[in-house]
Amino acid sequence: MKNLMIIAIGLFVSTSIARAQSTKGDLISDWKRAKEYTIEYLEAMPDSKYSLKPTDDIRTFAEQMLHIADANYGFTSAALSTDNPQSENPLEKANDKSKSAVTKLVTESYDFVIRSIESTDDSEFGHSIRLFDSFEMTKRKALLKLFEHQTHHRGQTTIYLRLAGVVPPQEKLF
Repeated sequence: MKNLMIIAIGLFVSTSIARAQSTKGDLISDWKRAKEYTIEYLEAMPDSKYSLKPTDDIRTFAEQMLHIADANYGFTSAALSTDNPQSENPLEKANDKSKSAVTKLVTESYDFVIRSIESTDDSEFGHSIRLFDSFEMTKRKALLKLFEHQTHHRGQTTIYLRLAGVVPPQEKLF
């Protein structure tokens, strides 16, 4: 009976470790793909159209992309209890909204997310947190909410590209 218990515990632990590694590996893979896809959007838009605003009451293309970057820092810091290097400087309010400046800032925000996930211990992703002091969820779920957020806003910029006469990049599901 004792041997059976040891085997059961061993299977549980190895399954839990494999699941955590799969979660971490999947998160990293998805975030690297999202970064590449977002860079394709940034590269597709001509520099002269970064100030494009489909209507007066919404963000410019540059501001949409910088909003993604701000959220990448804010959500990741909140989810993984890391310092937010941009907490004092909202990127969406940056003075330089040129293609090169925005691309650099957005790329760095994705690198921050990826590095933060890579440096988080596998066992941490299942831990419960209060995101922004309001929402109870696991760290993994918070990162998935952030992924949903960046996907939503990048998707909005498809219209900006179309209005600028640019064909949006091909979908990147895998």
